[in-house]
Amino acid sequence: MSFLDPTLNQVPRGLRKLIFINWPLVVLVVAVSSFGFLMLYSVAGGSLDPWARAQMIRFAAGMLIMFIVAFIPIRFWRQVSPLIYIGGIVLLVIVNLFGSVGMGAQRWINLGFIQLQPSEVMKIAIVMALALYYDWLPTEKVSRPTYVAIPLALIALPAMMVVVQPDLGTSILLVLSGGVVMFLAGVSYWYFAAALSLGVGTVASVFLSRGTSWQLLKDYQYRRIDTFLDPSLDPLGAGYHITQSKIALGSGGIGGRGFMQGTQSRLNFLPEKQTDFIFTTLAEEFGYVGSTFLLILYTLIMIFAISAAMKNKNRFGALLIGGVAATFFFYFALNMAMVMGLTPVVGVPLPLVSYGGSAMLVLLGSFGLIQSAHIHQPR
Repeated sequence: MSFLDPTLNQVPRGLRKLIFINWPLVVLVVAVSSFGFLMLYSVAGGSLDPWARAQMIRFAAGMLIMFIVAFIPIRFWRQVSPLIYIGGIVLLVIVNLFGSVGMGAQRWINLGFIQLQPSEVMKIAIVMALALYYDWLPTEKVSRPTYVAIPLALIALPAMMVVVQPDLGTSILLVLSGGVVMFLAGVSYWYFAAALSLGVGTVASVFLSRGTSWQLLKDYQYRRIDTFLDPSLDPLGAGYHITQSKIALGSGGIGGRGFMQGTQSRLNFLPEKQTDFIFTTLAEEFGYVGSTFLLILYTLIMIFAISAAMKNKNRFGALLIGGVAATFFFYFALNMAMVMGLTPVVGVPLPLVSYGGSAMLVLLGSFGLIQSAHIHQPR
């Protein structure tokens, strides 16, 4: 838009920011969220309550947050990144000590008007902290062991705090998102090869520790792994979720059973149909066609985000966009893989579609950060 610059200089600053917003990204976010409203309306039996109406209200609030965050200069978000990270750690300490317990996990802080999940805040806080760190660090130092240890500690601290809640899925997302920022910053491939080897060793240790005094996972998490490897071991117990999920996915066929015609969700065979397993409801009602369309929307969001990161001349802004895009990708990729039986069930929601307040507000706020970096980049 450089040919418009002489004219834009005469336009009020606020209006210029509106012009520079990545509008295709906004439209795609609205489109994906609308899919979520439809699915929540469907699983409630054709009613806006109890899920769709609340989700719409949260989405409206989230969009307002997105635009507010977008209009604030990216240099402000750079300056407050350490405070947001520290605030996220404090919230994790609070939730681990005094948080509300639900479904066997202590993950939420009851604020009255919303159940805040600090681990959702931490997903973005860790990306912001790492983007700031690598913006400050000279590029020739990014692979030196001393300077690699610092971001590893920044990632490990919240990841371990989330694991003990327990919330294995979110802790995995924290590690993966942090690793992507390190990769984008130029950290040597050898560190990632070492991390892969360590990951293999950790998986082996998890299996070897089962039934010992130093068991690394909870019993229910081991049951999830067993179910992942062979759902038929306990089809009415630990294998129930994934078995019903696969039935719903398969029954949708090519074109689906039709809106509000899914038997698995309507007859309550499908567990957590409004949150973790909402994609299976979509697949049953709209089939392969509808599932592919949603995946295309997600892919387009990724394309626009990655394009914005590649074009951004501000190192902090580029790393921030890349980290947020990676977090978003891992969100939907892990959820879809989980409900299809490709990974163990780890309780990761489908972004912008699953019912949930903290995830929706934080995700839309993170898209505001993408917009802020895009609007305020050097032109």
